[in-house]
Amino acid sequence: MKLYRAFFTVGGLTLVSRVLGFMRDVMFAALLGAGPIAEAFVVAFRFPNLFRRWFGEGAFNAAFVPLFAKRLEGEGKEAAREFAAEAMAGLAFVLIALSAVAMIAMPWLMMGLAPGFLASPEKFDLAVTMSQIAFPYLLCMSLVALMSGVLNSLGKFAESSSISIVLNVTLMGAMGLAWLLGYGNDPRTGLVLAWGIFLAGVLQLLLLIDGLRRNGFLIAIRRPRLTPGVRDLIRLGIPGVVAGGVTQINIVIGGMIASLQAGAVSYLFYADRLYELPLAIVGIAIGVVLLPSISRLLRAGDETGANTTQNRSLEFAMFLTIPAAVALAVIPTEIVSALFERGAFKPADTAAVAACLVFFALGLPAFVMIKVFSPAYFAREDTRTPMRYAAISLTVNTLGSLGLFFLFRSIGWMPHVGIAIATAIGGWLNALLLWRTLVRRGHFIADATLKRTLPLIVLASAAMGAALWVAAPYVGPWLDRGQASVVRLGAVLGLTGAGLVLYVAFAWAIGAFRLSQIKAAMRR
Repeated sequence: MKLYRAFFTVGGLTLVSRVLGFMRDVMFAALLGAGPIAEAFVVAFRFPNLFRRWFGEGAFNAAFVPLFAKRLEGEGKEAAREFAAEAMAGLAFVLIALSAVAMIAMPWLMMGLAPGFLASPEKFDLAVTMSQIAFPYLLCMSLVALMSGVLNSLGKFAESSSISIVLNVTLMGAMGLAWLLGYGNDPRTGLVLAWGIFLAGVLQLLLLIDGLRRNGFLIAIRRPRLTPGVRDLIRLGIPGVVAGGVTQINIVIGGMIASLQAGAVSYLFYADRLYELPLAIVGIAIGVVLLPSISRLLRAGDETGANTTQNRSLEFAMFLTIPAAVALAVIPTEIVSALFERGAFKPADTAAVAACLVFFALGLPAFVMIKVFSPAYFAREDTRTPMRYAAISLTVNTLGSLGLFFLFRSIGWMPHVGIAIATAIGGWLNALLLWRTLVRRGHFIADATLKRTLPLIVLASAAMGAALWVAAPYVGPWLDRGQASVVRLGAVLGLTGAGLVLYVAFAWAIGAFRLSQIKAAMRR
């Protein structure tokens, strides 16, 4: 199936990106740990990283892709190119103005982003300066998102899936430069990293421009005009961006609250990086591929095909996501210790990050389900319903984060863990609301294969989790901080690899999947 081939293309390149991202985070943890410089960088990176994920991982395209696909299928290539040029001109104009205002107003914005930093003027000022340097990345990433939507609609996924590789390699180069200059855990390292973000944005934009050129779809630079097409984009785009980016909004809100506790911003950052690996490989691959696929099927009047595509996408997503969530929840300490605990990153930091990771992992299937269900709304040009559900989820997450943070702090528990719990609850609420409405409208009907497969996936994942729980103590001595990094990484890779093999074997034995299905899908 072309659908699976596209999933593997996007997922494979995303996997390369995330492996490089882990290498980047390992370097970051060793260089800066979870101290004030690390916290300043995390907050400074939050704006550009928010928009990288928000725009680059499908939220903007929730509005753009259906409108672009409508013109491409109904009016031809030139009409679609004209619409893309109009959209790019309007987007660039708005974001240049927004960037200028935000960079000037950054000291006041930082008070809202990290109110806890006001207690440390040095950390606050560093975060402001780094944010001002990195903020133009927003403009580059937003234009990259639009160009990615064009290429994805043409069935070309490689360039848009490679952009994070550029970011990770550039930031690793920046950290290497800071190390060679002897900066270490120093504010100057933070400034070098901020300039690295800026450079990465420029390089990513050049990559996508080259991708458009090679596919014969360069987009002309135009003067911004409020055309009917741009009006439609605005009408669908605002609720679409809110709905598609709710997970990222939740993370920002969590970070704002976490700034009230020393170190909590960094703890949430590291835990987020770990559960984002399966979310990126599976959820983003599905989100990127599914929207243009469903849009084309609906334009052709093939409701049955659209429903089948959703069923197979959910089945594929849960087959990979549920075991990943179980592994992250069962052996979080072992994973965090092996990846991050060295240099400036201490055992106490491992315990704090692992506690967050457990609850982020419990919310992981819901975050991926949102990626599966949302395209069914966006492809029908309904961005308001997902926005409404996102607002409900956001409210629950915000109130829950505030309440649990202060409750946990008052009873002596780790306050930042309350933020992770509230984020998971908000994710499940959003996913269930999206699913229920699709079912009620007749836009999603679980077929017999899905009904049979999902319980078997859960059973196989539970068996794997039990095996990991039993095996983890035997691996413990190899994860000691005194062991060489390669030994510790090898131990946790061996543990998780054995769990993966057990899961696949058990899933095959009970019929959760058949090798013939995979071979047939790859042949087609």
